[in-house]
Amino acid sequence: MGLSRSGYYKWIKRKGALSRYQINRLLLSNMIKTYHNKHKTWGYRHIAREIRKDTGWIFSDNLCHKCCKALNIHSKARKPPYKKAGEESIKYPNMIRNNWNATRPFEIIVTDTTIFYNHNKMYDLTLYVDVFNNEIVAYDLADGKHGANPANHIRALKKLLKAKIKRGYKDLETIIHSDQGVIYSSMVFANTHKDYNIKRSMSRAGTPTDNPIIEALNGWIKEEMIIDFNLYKTDDVDKIVKEYIKYYNNERLAYSLKYKSPVQYRTELSFN
Repeated sequence: MGLSRSGYYKWIKRKGALSRYQINRLLLSNMIKTYHNKHKTWGYRHIAREIRKDTGWIFSDNLCHKCCKALNIHSKARKPPYKKAGEESIKYPNMIRNNWNATRPFEIIVTDTTIFYNHNKMYDLTLYVDVFNNEIVAYDLADGKHGANPANHIRALKKLLKAKIKRGYKDLETIIHSDQGVIYSSMVFANTHKDYNIKRSMSRAGTPTDNPIIEALNGWIKEEMIIDFNLYKTDDVDKIVKEYIKYYNNERLAYSLKYKSPVQYRTELSFN
C-alpha cells in the first residue's frame, strides 16, 4: 500500500478526531445556543455581534448564519417592515452577479450599515464605497437602531449624490448595490435618487456573499478604529470616524490597489 507502519498507527490514532475548524464550529454552535436561549428575539447577526464583543473572537456573520441553520435557530421576533401605509416595497435583481470589474469611479457603488458600541451606546455607520478604488465616497453616523434608521440612510444617500455631481459623474450611469433591507427597498429611497441616473442592484435574501466588498470592509474597519484610533475610549465618536475615513481614503495603502491609497490610485489614473 506504500504506507509505513508508523504512519499507519498515526492514522489510527487520528481517526475520528475533530479538526481545528470542526472544534471551533462546535464551540461557536454551543455559544450560539447559550445566547439564543437567553435572547430568543436575536437574529444571527445580533448573536454574532454580541459573541464577538464579549469574547474578541473574530468570525463572519455568514459562519454564524450557517451554524444557526444547522441548529434550526432563528429569531422569534416578528419584524414588521418599515413602510408607510400604501407604500410600495421594491426588490431589485442582482445585476452585479459578483462581476466587480469597474473601469471608472462611480460605476459601481456598494452600501451597507454597520453598527458598533461606544460607552454602551450603539451607533449606525452607513457607508457608500466605490468599487473602482474601494474609496469611501459618502457616509453617515447616527444613533444606533440596527440599520433601521431611515434618516441615516437618506442622509448618506444624499451625500453620495452630492459627491457624484461634484466629481462630474451625474450624467454617467451608476449602479448602487445593497442588501434587501427595508430602507433600500422603500419608495422614499428610490425617489431620492430617481433624477441621478442610478440603477439598483440587490443581493439575494440572506446572502452576504453577494456583497463581499462592503461585508469585508465592515469587518475590519471597526477593528482598525478600535485598535488604532481608540474608538472604545473616545468621548467624540464623530471625530474618530471622520479621522479614520480621511486616513482610509488618503493614507491607508491597499494590496488590491498596488499598495496605494484609494485617492492616490484614482488620481494617478487621472480620474476626478
